[in-house]
Amino acid sequence: MNKPRIALILGATGGAGGEIAAALLRRGWLVRGLVRDVTRPRLSAEIAWHAGDAMNADDVMLAARGVDVIVHAVNPPGYRDWHKLVLPMLDNTIAAARSAGARIVLPGTVYNFGPDALPLLREDSPQQPLTRKGAIRVELERRLQQASADGVRSLILRCGDFFGPHAGNNWFAAMVKPGRPARSISYPGERELRHVWAYLPDVGETVARLLERENELAVFERFHFGGHWVDASAMLNAVRHAVGDPELPLHAFPWWLATLAAPFVTLFRELREMRYLWRKPLQLDNRKLVAFLGSEPHTGLDQAVETTLRGLGCINREAGAPTGSPAST
Repeated sequence: MNKPRIALILGATGGAGGEIAAALLRRGWLVRGLVRDVTRPRLSAEIAWHAGDAMNADDVMLAARGVDVIVHAVNPPGYRDWHKLVLPMLDNTIAAARSAGARIVLPGTVYNFGPDALPLLREDSPQQPLTRKGAIRVELERRLQQASADGVRSLILRCGDFFGPHAGNNWFAAMVKPGRPARSISYPGERELRHVWAYLPDVGETVARLLERENELAVFERFHFGGHWVDASAMLNAVRHAVGDPELPLHAFPWWLATLAAPFVTLFRELREMRYLWRKPLQLDNRKLVAFLGSEPHTGLDQAVETTLRGLGCINREAGAPTGSPAST
């Protein structure tokens, strides 16, 4: 009998980390999670929880003993102190992976690209971000590539804007009002411009399928996840279908409010800095991923949006909820 592979998920209670954990568990992996309070409610019973903090190198090192993979999906909540915490956390992960001989998985974003790289982003597109957060994203990837020189393996899956039933801070949640029935959408971009979205259960499934092909992966590997490349009308129609309201209106996102609140609210400051990503079409070229896997896991937009809205508490009618599991294609 083959010995089960073991993954440590940093950020297992979050959107990306949680969905990657779920996908690995479906495949028979043993999954560990690192959390400050192992007695907190609603922790998955399928995950072996270790008490600790991703900012503490010893905690990460101890939790990573004997693992095959470390998924680095942890971020400071609400973007607070991002510039102070993000890089030290990754350094702890790199040290633990070096000690355990594990591969690091980083769910990447499009924030490390500037407007010069748009509209179609490839794995080797130039990374010239205009924002602080983008510069940190570039440095995250640089440190992983640097560590690969002495054998620390990594896998980066760059994705568009996350959405899903358990996503944290994200643009989809900013378009509706979580915890309330959806009455309208506040869309951040021009109606006709297509934007790239990543449904988190599909992201988790993709990572799991890539890790099944470990022997074929390079020491430092990057893939782009195509996800949903849709315009405002397509997203609006999916929300209308989910809530059963064919007249649900589309409004422009209140950028003026984000500008006013930016000096006082970190989240609004971060949103405002990313406005350039909504002024042009934005697409991720996933041809390398499709060539490697044969296809990209893809849940239909209607199902993905309905599952997301249910997770956000934005649907108030009784209906059979979709499973939220990714498509098998």
